[in-house]
Amino acid sequence: MHAFRIGKLFGVDIRVDCSWVFIFLLMTWNLTAVFSEVHVDWPLAEQIGVALVASVLFFGSILAHELAHSLVAIRFGLRVRSITLFLLGGVSNIEQEPRSAKVEFATAIVGPLTSIVLGVGFLALAGIVTLVQFPDVEGAQRTIAQLGPVPTLLAWLGPINVVIGVFNMIPAFPLDGGRVLRSILWGLSGDLPKATLRASAIGQAIGWLFIVAGLAMSFGVKLPLFGVGLASGLWLAFIGWFIRSGAAQALRRLGIDEALAGRTVEELMRPVGPVVAPDLPLTNLVHDYLIRSGDRALPVVADGQLVGLISMSDMRAVSPADWSNTTVANVMHPRASLAVASPDQPLGSAFEELARRDVGQLPVLDHGRFVGMLQRSDIGRWLQLAWAPRVQR
Repeated sequence: MHAFRIGKLFGVDIRVDCSWVFIFLLMTWNLTAVFSEVHVDWPLAEQIGVALVASVLFFGSILAHELAHSLVAIRFGLRVRSITLFLLGGVSNIEQEPRSAKVEFATAIVGPLTSIVLGVGFLALAGIVTLVQFPDVEGAQRTIAQLGPVPTLLAWLGPINVVIGVFNMIPAFPLDGGRVLRSILWGLSGDLPKATLRASAIGQAIGWLFIVAGLAMSFGVKLPLFGVGLASGLWLAFIGWFIRSGAAQALRRLGIDEALAGRTVEELMRPVGPVVAPDLPLTNLVHDYLIRSGDRALPVVADGQLVGLISMSDMRAVSPADWSNTTVANVMHPRASLAVASPDQPLGSAFEELARRDVGQLPVLDHGRFVGMLQRSDIGRWLQLAWAPRVQR
């Protein structure tokens, strides 16, 4: 995901994916149209303003939902990298699997509960404000049409938060309800892989059900609760695709975890190979190292100590005409900016670090001494040989 950081809450980075901008603008535009039909007496500027505030508060509610997940995870000692808002809502990037079924259950269920509590709270406030302002209004439609901006916001935020909470409790992995289901299966069986396998299978089945139901709605079939229509049907099918893909990804992750389990970085790292000095001119780097090997990045070593890493992408920042008077030290990534691994580190955690940083290699240090390189491509080849995708048993 291409996300940018907007701040930090309780030590957790808050990020916004580029897709969020699209859904934020779409929601604001849609709410403006809704408010223009319900509140025909409102000026256009007021309709747009209330719609904009409603969108901000809606995503604030999503953030509260995800923050609840993150705070409970932190309470149980799990590392939370960030919260990211994106097209379909939000996601808490928790770096570790829960240590027990109890931790998984608490971490998963707190999000939907937060949304439901927020929804009920908004509805209660809307009822209080409406009762004070409009004690004699007859008929729901007339009441809604006469609500001011604040009661309108509260009346809209209440049901939408309740819907979010209830929807997330659908027992389809990777939704919160699917994680709650996995925690229950885990607690009953004591076997996390088996619980993941079963929860993922249920998630894929529900995802396919949503896809079929959405396509049926698109072709004119009216379904209870969902209705009928092309836009609604395609949206339901898209949600089904998201659920199915997430559940399938969980199965892939399970297979990868099992293939890497018990392995260390030392088993797959490449022992010390070609290294370059920081004062080496780029011309020599290109002709003596990069062109003559398949390496896309090389460690920069001085007096046996790793001082940086230089890659082909670093080279692109320098014109070939300047290679002869530019040294490796001028363009390399310095040691302080690099992620590194240790020989006894679990291979799975190193692989996660490679994926998280989207890099192709990690220098390996043993008590500060450079001893080799762990290549992402080598882990990929290991997975091709050792990974047996899990199937339902």
